[in-house]
Amino acid sequence: MKLEEFKNKKILIVGNGVEGQAAFKYLKKSLPNSVIDVVDQKDGDDYLSSQEKYDIAVKSPGVKAELIKIPYTTATNIFLANAKGKVIGITGTKGKSTTTTLIYKMLKRQGLDAYLGGNIGQSPLDFINNLNDNSWTVLEMSSYQLSDFKISPHIAVILMITSEHLDYHKTQKAYVDAKRNILRFQRESDFAIINKDYPASHESDIHTIGQVFRISREREVGNGCFVEGEFVWYNREGQKEKIIEIEKIKLLGKHNLENACAASCAAILAGVSINNIAKVLEEFGGLEHRLEFVGEKKGVMFYNDSLATVPEAAIEAMKALPDTETLIAGGFDRGLDYSGLAQYLNSGQIKNLILFPPTGERIWNEIIKVMPESNRPEKVDVKTMEQAVRIATAETTPGKIVLLSPASASFGIFKDYKDRGNQFKEEVAKL
Repeated sequence: MKLEEFKNKKILIVGNGVEGQAAFKYLKKSLPNSVIDVVDQKDGDDYLSSQEKYDIAVKSPGVKAELIKIPYTTATNIFLANAKGKVIGITGTKGKSTTTTLIYKMLKRQGLDAYLGGNIGQSPLDFINNLNDNSWTVLEMSSYQLSDFKISPHIAVILMITSEHLDYHKTQKAYVDAKRNILRFQRESDFAIINKDYPASHESDIHTIGQVFRISREREVGNGCFVEGEFVWYNREGQKEKIIEIEKIKLLGKHNLENACAASCAAILAGVSINNIAKVLEEFGGLEHRLEFVGEKKGVMFYNDSLATVPEAAIEAMKALPDTETLIAGGFDRGLDYSGLAQYLNSGQIKNLILFPPTGERIWNEIIKVMPESNRPEKVDVKTMEQAVRIATAETTPGKIVLLSPASASFGIFKDYKDRGNQFKEEVAKL
């Protein structure tokens, strides 16, 4: 929604979080004479009771659309309608933050005027007035932000898509449809980068008229980036070029090869050289709370993977760290399917399983279905991170790994995944 469309309108911002506050500051500075008010669900159950007094609402992510009875837009749509320069948008169930950060670092290494925002922590409205026609904005985009999408980015990246946020979207179809909104409004001059290794992602190409590039860590692709042999490759119109030798990539885990391919492809389309892309991949070791090495205590190594909020991410973490003997998992229940995690645990890698409620019980029930009692890991139920770390340390063989990779959201016992990861690191430091 263009800024001029807000003129002479009474504006209600719904949600006083990061995006709501950024929208208020931007609109207040741009439209100093307009009536702009902010309400939040923390104000009480009736916080939307006066919405009909306003002409338009700016809805924050996570606020259900059916609660808004007047015309509305979002901070993301406001940014995309008014920002100068070009936008690279990244979505998917896992890998968004890592891929977004990689692309941003690659653009900066090239010397481009690049900015980082979105679901990764900063609203792009905070820096919209700094942009010029040559600027690049790299946005991590959640399904919440995409559910009300009206404008697509110049380069749209769809990573792996699995089940998540079903507490908000209700069905897997609604969740996938929200993700695909990143493509729906593209033009023929735009680019779509799509992960070929996951059906829900791969089949998204019909939703864009942009030029489609694919990424894969399993097979060669036509236009796009892929893993073959010991290298990551870029292919365009049959011309193949080596980007980097796999063993030189600093990020842990085979799943991060997908993220490296996606970031490389986006960066190349934005004009970054292969040399600068390779340098970033050699130097960037990952994000905090994502396969983060915390330290070694009493001969035991500790890794913080609190960002792993779905079973698939926890499985990839264990594959990336084959010396993991103790897994700390469980947390808030969003109705995810834990049967695949139980099947993986049947491999026998994990000897000790430390579980938080309430999904800890669901994970264990799935394990009971597939593993004979004699093969099951030792299970301990805990309610605090202090308990979890203390027990994990006592039960883990020196030289082996304790991995916090919850396969669940953090809400309930913890404020968010950062709080959960920070508590883990604090308790390890006390050992």
